[in-house]
Amino acid sequence: MAVIRLADPKRDAPQVAAIYYPYVVNTPITFETDPPDGTKMYGRMEHVSQTYPWLVCEHENEIMGYSYGSKFRDRSAYDWIVETTLYVREAAHGLGIGKALYASLLECLKLQGFTSAFGVIALPNNPSVSLHEHFGFTKDYLMVDAGYRDGRWYDVGFWRLNFSKAIEDKLALYSIDEVKETANFSKALTYGTQFLTLT
Repeated sequence: MAVIRLADPKRDAPQVAAIYYPYVVNTPITFETDPPDGTKMYGRMEHVSQTYPWLVCEHENEIMGYSYGSKFRDRSAYDWIVETTLYVREAAHGLGIGKALYASLLECLKLQGFTSAFGVIALPNNPSVSLHEHFGFTKDYLMVDAGYRDGRWYDVGFWRLNFSKAIEDKLALYSIDEVKETANFSKALTYGTQFLTLT
């Protein structure tokens, strides 16, 4: 049975790094060109997990994909905006894993008090665009020729989903540690499993 859970950086980092590896070396989906090993991925996961959810979809002790939120920009005025990321094991496409992880991730981010999320997409990437638009993201702006790799330029699109309108007396943000033991957080994790076709 497949589950969506918070990642355990120490245990999951090697599999997460293995999932990410082919995207780095074979595609322009990420502009990273030096794939991180398990040790480097562990450091990233530890850092992100102090504030944001890092989720994995696990099936029979194998990580099938992962998603997480991260800081959109360094300035504190941007704190209510979160950037979202998703990667699925290459052999596991078409099983609803991406939708499941994203659905749960977005629910978790809402609980933390973020007002909007950005999906940053190197173009062309029709599957990613379709996934974001399935969840109500709309194209906010386009950076033309934003990144160069493998001998060509790529545009980058920013898809935005607004969770709520920022209200001055309701600006509280909660770290993942502050919400992860709540009943609503458990519901957020299980929410995405409705999209899974894994048995």
